[in-house]
Amino acid sequence: MKPRTLLLNLGVAAIGLMVLFPLLWMLAVSFMATGEAATFPPPLLPARPTLEHYRDLFVNQGMGRYMWNSFALATLATILALGFTVPAGYAFAKLTFKGRDRLFQLLIGALVIPAQIGTLPLFLMLKSVGLVNTYAGALVPWLASIFGLFLVRQYALSIPDEMLEAARVDGATEGQIFRRIVLPTLSPILVTLGLFVFLGSWNDFLWPLIILTDQSNYTLPVALAALSREHVQDIELMMAGAVITVAPVLILFLALQRFYIRGMLAGSVKG
Repeated sequence: MKPRTLLLNLGVAAIGLMVLFPLLWMLAVSFMATGEAATFPPPLLPARPTLEHYRDLFVNQGMGRYMWNSFALATLATILALGFTVPAGYAFAKLTFKGRDRLFQLLIGALVIPAQIGTLPLFLMLKSVGLVNTYAGALVPWLASIFGLFLVRQYALSIPDEMLEAARVDGATEGQIFRRIVLPTLSPILVTLGLFVFLGSWNDFLWPLIILTDQSNYTLPVALAALSREHVQDIELMMAGAVITVAPVLILFLALQRFYIRGMLAGSVKG
């Protein structure tokens, strides 16, 4: 191996270790006995691994319910986002209607506006219709994102117009074209968008904190923040809660990362 290649590989390995070390230490601390991580110098590995903190979280702290809340909300958000965003993205790419390009430009321009600016108006709107402290209210921001619309549109532009016209000539309706031709062609970007929405909804903290006032409705990030106020000194318990919050989405991302990256790259160059 050439020295330059060897140095490059060592550099990449060092950076990877730096990125992974906090996650690995978090996992190790979650198996330590209470107070063990607070010693100096802090140990890298547990002296006697224990599951007491995970047991405490699920038996005494109700973490199982919070995990189910996060899973249900993230799954519903993903399904609804795909249901709204995919047809809209295809319409902006391949269907002709008055004001299509101007409307799309307006939507893209809205991307520069921070999402936090719309939090208060959205909360007041949902309060007026009685959706505060409901899962329906928590799902509203995920129904259709401009970024997802952009991804789907850019990928849909790669579908040949000739193929769509041939289907129309053969008597296929727009619904049949969408189901039998468009959706199979868009499958890479569907996985990408679905993963993007699921991860974003699972990790979202600010909006569930605002809209969900009942503790029984909390999602994992909100529940973990509330738990930290009561057990601020219990480092090991907090690390166990962090592992429970991070592990599912990390495993999901690692399993689908090739589809995610492929869809992101394709969406950035189509059109």
